[in-house]
Amino acid sequence: MANHLNTPLPAVGLWSMELRGAAEPAIRDAATELDEQGFRALWVPGLDGGGAVDDVGHLLGAAPHATIALGVLTIWGQDPTALGDRLAALDAAHGPRTVFGFGVSNAHSAAQAGQDYGRPVESMSRWLDSLDAAPRPVPVERRILGALGPRMADLAADRTAGWHPFMVTPDYSAVQRERVGAQPLIAPHLAVVLDKNPERARAAARAGIGMFIGFPTYRANLARLGFTDDDLVPGGSDRLIDALVAWGDLDAVATRIREHLDAGANHVALHVLRPDDPGRLALPLPQWRDLAALLPTFTPTPATH
Repeated sequence: MANHLNTPLPAVGLWSMELRGAAEPAIRDAATELDEQGFRALWVPGLDGGGAVDDVGHLLGAAPHATIALGVLTIWGQDPTALGDRLAALDAAHGPRTVFGFGVSNAHSAAQAGQDYGRPVESMSRWLDSLDAAPRPVPVERRILGALGPRMADLAADRTAGWHPFMVTPDYSAVQRERVGAQPLIAPHLAVVLDKNPERARAAARAGIGMFIGFPTYRANLARLGFTDDDLVPGGSDRLIDALVAWGDLDAVATRIREHLDAGANHVALHVLRPDDPGRLALPLPQWRDLAALLPTFTPTPATH
C-alpha cells in the first residue's frame, strides 16, 4: 500500500534548527518574511519533543501559507494520544498544514526515556500501531518517517506518506524511487553553504553535519551508496562532503536541487550552514533571502489545455 501526503509540499523548502524556539518574536518575524518570500514548506527538527509542537503552532501562525513539518521527532517518550490531540488542535486553529515526522533516533534516546530500543523497524512498527490506536490518530497521510535503510523506507511507504532522509546523495533518491514506485514522498534534507571558497565551504559543512558521519546508521547508508573507509573518516573526505553538501553560488545549489528532483525526490529541504556562524546561533536571513531567488525556478507552471 502507498499513501499520498495530503498536505502538499512544493519542490523546495527550508530546514532550520534556528526556527526552533519560535515563541521568540524575532523568529516569528523571520518565519513571516520567509512566507512572504514564497517559501511554502518550513522544517524544524523535532529532537526529543520538548517544545517542538509548540514551535510548530507559532510557525503556523507566523507563516500562514506554509506547511510546517517536524523532521523528525523521536518516538521515545512520546504519547501517541497526546500527539493526535495536538495535531487536531493545530488543524482547528490553522488548517491542515502540519506534517509530523517520526524517527527511532538511537538506543541512548530510548534508554533516557526508560524504553528498550529493540530492533528499529519493529520498534517503529509497534509505535505506529499505538499511533493508529489513539482516539484521534495522526492520519497516515499526515505523517512521515525519518528513514535511510530499505526496511525502514519500506515501512514508511507502507504506513505513512513517505520519508525524510538525512545526509543522502541524489543516487539515494534514484535507488529508492526505483524500489518503492512513484507514490511515496521522498523529501531529502540537503545542507547548503553559500560560499564559493572550497576550504571555507567544506569547513562549514564539516562543522554542521560532520559529526553524523560517525554514527553507525549513517555510515551504513553511505557505504551502500559507494563510499569507502577512506571517505568515512572523521568529518568526511572532500569527496564525501562534496557529494552530500551543495556549496558554491546559487547556480551550484540549483544544480544540486535539480539532481535530487530528477533522481526521484519530490521535495528538497535546504539547510543553510554558515562559515561565519558554525555554531548556528544566528538566523541566516541573508542566505535565506538569496535562496528565495531560486523558488521560481522550481515552481511548476500550470498545465494548459
